[in-house]
Amino acid sequence: MPQNVYTADIDTPLGAMRAFVVDDALIGLWFADRCPFPVEYGTSAPVPPLFSNVHEWLDVYFAGQAPSVPLPSKTNGTRFQETVWALLKKIPYGKTISYGELAKETAVCMGVSRMSAQAVGGAVGRNPLSIVIPCHRVVGKNGGLTGYGGGLERKSFLLRLEKCAGVAFI
Repeated sequence: MPQNVYTADIDTPLGAMRAFVVDDALIGLWFADRCPFPVEYGTSAPVPPLFSNVHEWLDVYFAGQAPSVPLPSKTNGTRFQETVWALLKKIPYGKTISYGELAKETAVCMGVSRMSAQAVGGAVGRNPLSIVIPCHRVVGKNGGLTGYGGGLERKSFLLRLEKCAGVAFI
C-alpha cells in the first residue's frame, strides 16, 4: 500500500467497515473483522474529506437505495484483476451474475476463448473495495451463495437488501 494512508472505521448494520484513503481516493474498504491490514497501518489524523463521502455512500446503500454518486477510488491489481473488477462494477444494483457468466464476460474482455470460473473467483475474492465494487452480486450456479470475504451471512443480507431475485438465501 502507498504512503500517507488514512484509515477510519465506519459503523454499518453489518458491523464496522474499515476504509483506507490515500490522496483523494478510496483504496480499501473491508469489514473491520476481515480487514487484511491492521488499524495501525494508517493514521486517522488529519481526516480527509473523502471519509464523509464514504460514510454518506454507505448510509444511502444501507438504507436500501442504490447510491447515485460513485466514490473516487483507485485499485492496484493485475490486468486480469482490474478487468474482473471493472465487470463487477457493471452489475446493476439488485441484480446478480454467476461466476460462470462472469468468466465468459472476462474471457471476451481479455480476448481469450475461455476463462476459468475459479480464476475469476480468485480475482473477485481479492476485491479491495467491498460493496463499492459489488462482488457480493456474484453467485454460484442457480443462484447459490458461494464465497464472500465478509462471510456468507453478510452476503445474504446485502442481496436481500438489494431485493435480488433468484438467490438461494441462507
